[in-house]
Amino acid sequence: MTRKDTTVIGRREELSLLRELIAPPHKESHVLLLLGDPGLGKTVLLAEAAREAEAVGMRVLATTGRESEQDLAFAGLHQLLRPVLDRVARLPTRQAEALRGAFGLSDDPAPPDALLTGIAVLTLLSELSDEQPLLVTADDAQWLDRASLDALAFAARRLESEQLVLLAGARGNVPPAGFERDLPQLLLRPLTRPDAGLLLDAQPRPPHGRLREQVLAQAVGNPLALIELARVIATDPDAGRRWTAEPLPLTGQLTALMAAQYVTLPPAARSALLLAAAADSPDATTAIPGLSADALAPAEAAGLIRLDTPGPRFAHPLTRSAVYHAAPFAERAAAHRQVADALRDQPDRHAWHLAAAALEPDEHLAALLEDSAAQAQRRGGAAAAARALERAAELSPGEPDKARRLLAAAELALAAGQADWVRELAGQVLTLTSDPDLRIAARLDIGWSLLWSNRNADAFDTLLSVAAEASPRLPAIAWQATWMAATVAHQTGLPEVCAKARAALDALDSRDGPPPSAEERPAGRADEYRIWIRACTDPFGDRADIVPRLRRAAGGSLSDPGTFGAAAWVLDETELAVRVLREALSRLRAPGVRGASGGVLSALQWACVDSGRWDDALAAAREAGDIAAAYKMETVAGSADLTTAVVAAMRGDHDQVAPLLARVRAAVDTSEYRGFAARIWQTAGLAALAQGNYVTAYAQLSRLFAADGTPLHHHFSYLAVADLAAAAVRAERHLEARTSVERALARVDPAPGPRLEQLAARARGLLAEPDSAEAHFAAPMADPTGDTWPFERAQLQLDYGEWLRRQRRINDAKPLLVTALETFRRLGAAPWTRRAESELRACGVTVQAPQGAPGALDGLTAQQREIVILAGHGLTNGEIADRLFLSPRTVASHLYRSYPKLGIAGRRQLRDIIDQQVTPRT
Repeated sequence: MTRKDTTVIGRREELSLLRELIAPPHKESHVLLLLGDPGLGKTVLLAEAAREAEAVGMRVLATTGRESEQDLAFAGLHQLLRPVLDRVARLPTRQAEALRGAFGLSDDPAPPDALLTGIAVLTLLSELSDEQPLLVTADDAQWLDRASLDALAFAARRLESEQLVLLAGARGNVPPAGFERDLPQLLLRPLTRPDAGLLLDAQPRPPHGRLREQVLAQAVGNPLALIELARVIATDPDAGRRWTAEPLPLTGQLTALMAAQYVTLPPAARSALLLAAAADSPDATTAIPGLSADALAPAEAAGLIRLDTPGPRFAHPLTRSAVYHAAPFAERAAAHRQVADALRDQPDRHAWHLAAAALEPDEHLAALLEDSAAQAQRRGGAAAAARALERAAELSPGEPDKARRLLAAAELALAAGQADWVRELAGQVLTLTSDPDLRIAARLDIGWSLLWSNRNADAFDTLLSVAAEASPRLPAIAWQATWMAATVAHQTGLPEVCAKARAALDALDSRDGPPPSAEERPAGRADEYRIWIRACTDPFGDRADIVPRLRRAAGGSLSDPGTFGAAAWVLDETELAVRVLREALSRLRAPGVRGASGGVLSALQWACVDSGRWDDALAAAREAGDIAAAYKMETVAGSADLTTAVVAAMRGDHDQVAPLLARVRAAVDTSEYRGFAARIWQTAGLAALAQGNYVTAYAQLSRLFAADGTPLHHHFSYLAVADLAAAAVRAERHLEARTSVERALARVDPAPGPRLEQLAARARGLLAEPDSAEAHFAAPMADPTGDTWPFERAQLQLDYGEWLRRQRRINDAKPLLVTALETFRRLGAAPWTRRAESELRACGVTVQAPQGAPGALDGLTAQQREIVILAGHGLTNGEIADRLFLSPRTVASHLYRSYPKLGIAGRRQLRDIIDQQVTPRT
């Protein structure tokens, strides 16, 4: 810092770290979360950082969370960006509209898309930092509204090469929502005894002797407590005699101290200070009569409040809390009514302040809050809308309106991803009403919330019960509940759970009559749900009926392309799945549609992995991870991490795999989500295979099947059957594996589809005796459908080619090995590329590496590889940034760092490099 660090006593290391982040040159972005108990100095450190930033020529944008504005969607973000709102017009059109919609400045009635709003914030901050290095601070982030937190967290996770530093301070030891994943943290601790003594001695009238020791003991190193206790001793030396020897809880100390100062103020000053505490917004206080500088002067003199240009600000958030709660409810209510009267031109705040003053039911006020909820929902603030409806329900005089509003609040809490809150709200509906339709809808919400809470067993029982009860009267709810129950069945992979979900489908079919035949046009959403339920419960069975039904339905107008596309993915209609899921995603990215894209992205990323679109899979996984963080979707986040891990394993990025799998294990209960367990073992085994650790690979992959062939998961276990065989052969466990594989394959339909047939043929060829292996290898090669899964096809070609070479059939082996090598190089599967090259050399073929630097694309990071490929296909930096949810500056930085690794001078040569990677010369 340019000033002496002693201005903040006891925080030398923290100030040094902030100095490093802020000091020029500003070549890359930095994010840091300051965490710690109230009073430890987070606000002071942020203020010091802001002063230092301005001193070195940085622009500073700041926001402060306010407890009273937690329910006002995007209030914190608006405070942050208000000085630069004129720059919104320069953003890309969709981003500008999203940000205007978030701030209530758009004529479009649709709510802004949360993801697009986050991209707009990222782009705006990036462009500002291009003009001038930028510091962004968010103090008391724990009180920022959720929509603002999500937008800031999105930007924080995407910052890389901007001239930007983002600092956020929050109470406690846990980051605020959205900031939990992979962001640097600095946990503030209480001051050491020597530093606490220095700070105490630096006060205008420091205590001495016994009183000094008493203050040090009771403050326990909290800087704010030291300052406030010293002030009390200075004004009332006898106060020390009234304290007990044991320290009170810290928050209680400060609250008592600040409240004591409040009650000694003149009545007019107390009234004015209470008005400021009730308003809790400097810009709002300017419109409130009674909040004059003269009225607040005694409070300012006491150090409780500061008067500056926007309006009065409390010296510390605890001061506001202490003042507010020191007043009896009647006085607080009167203050809120006075604030509400002054804010009639701000309907949301007007309604909330009236609600804060209400004790009795009031239908007019409940209706105002319901209108406020609608406004919040249109701005994309689902959580704020849910809170408004919850309070409206509390104020509703009649039980029907109360139940209706609680149910609507539960639906919005669901959209906000707050499963516990959904369960609480829906539970109140069940307690309150006997209306059967409302009760069934509430129980459906509870089933959803249990599923989101990773409580699969409870969710499944609830959903089946809802389906059975709703079936005669509410068919839409019955189908939705059964569809969700089937999702649980697929996630668990337990045979008994799949059987119960299938029985629920049979019950619906017996009520509605048989489904249309495969030759008829499907019956709409019910048939789409029916296909999903059948696919989830038996992905390899009865394909002669279900696959034609799926393909025929794809030719019509789909009511739920997300569910339909996911069914196509489960049924290995992979190209159809990619097409339909992309269509579904384009709908869900439209302005106003939020959150629901998490499940679609999960299916799409796996379909892209299967079909060899690995960079698209990584992009989808990154987007899914952002949505999961915003909506607290742990399974969506886990699936995104697994996708990233499996691509890393196949590409030989070994260092990435273990941390990603560890994160999945920590987030998801694999005993309930056996699909995750199977994917984890498959990915770990694949990574071990890629590294040549065959014994380890076999140990991990063999976890996918019991000794009797029972699969760990009825779907995903079978997708690893060929890799299990490959590991077994190289670990010299082929006899044991042969028995296990045959027992496992005996449990599925004899015609499980071309994908599993190809995998099974490769497994049997690897495990067979030499004289019978070729029949297994050759059979799927005759079916071009196998090319749908290029990595699996290339593995088959590699193993078949290796077998042919060992049989001295070199000319037969070469074409297979060349084709496999082309595929592996195109995918960037470096370990398998090396194996194919080695096999070709053993056949006497001279294998030439692609032109460019040694290793070419294999030497890039996963993100650099994505950006290089997109740039090589002609996309601009802005278009790449929009697709990958980065800033254009970050894209440019990655390209700049990639060129030397590729051995090229610039962008124009990328197309040639990519073409040479796809089609190697042999």
